[in-house]
Amino acid sequence: MIEKEIAMLSNAYVNTLLFGVYPYICLVVLLIGSLIRFDREPYTWKSDSSQTLRKRELRLGSNLFHYGVIVVILGHFAGFLAPHWAVDWALSPAAHQLLAMVVGGIAGTIAIIGLTILIHRRLTDPRIRLNSRKWDITITFMLWLQLALGLLTVPLSAYHMDGELFETLSSYVKGIVTLDGGAAALMVGVPLTYKLHILLGFTLFLVSPFTRMIHIWSGAGALAYLFRPYQIVRTPKTRAEEPVRS
Repeated sequence: MIEKEIAMLSNAYVNTLLFGVYPYICLVVLLIGSLIRFDREPYTWKSDSSQTLRKRELRLGSNLFHYGVIVVILGHFAGFLAPHWAVDWALSPAAHQLLAMVVGGIAGTIAIIGLTILIHRRLTDPRIRLNSRKWDITITFMLWLQLALGLLTVPLSAYHMDGELFETLSSYVKGIVTLDGGAAALMVGVPLTYKLHILLGFTLFLVSPFTRMIHIWSGAGALAYLFRPYQIVRTPKTRAEEPVRS
């Protein structure tokens, strides 16, 4: 009996540490680390594009990944952070969950296809591989795994179409944002796939200030990408046509 109580207390402690403390560590590091890097190393605030190598594959993979992941991110914000009064009048919890599954599933599939193309390009081209840092490859695989975990939650959610699990996750995210000390308790009993998806998501926030993902802050946010009609590629021809200043 005593051993059982100790095990329960231990599990509660680990749950609080992972889902009540760790998220704030990640968010604080993301904010402060980004500010410090911008102040001390502003010229590293970039994505280190390799667009001069195999441009066609880059353009296809990059567009699929960025458009897909932007929809995924916006969907997470809208789905989990929208107040109940703004949604309940139009959608029941079950309908809200179904909409999130459909939109998120389509956008996530597009994003992971694009990222797979980018991974293939980075690993199979010797010049790009030579120009890649270890962190570049690591963060890319972390993003791929995060997308894969997100897609795995879609069929799992189909077994909980009453909307109860979706509401639990939504309440947890709102609790983290509103500094609710009891938010972690909501994650007890949540399936492992969802927990891994959440933990990896916060881990991506944690490592962002130290990797090329720092560029997500640039250019008026990721929404600017949606309205960008082209990718800037400087060629010898365009440089030759530029006027010479005397």
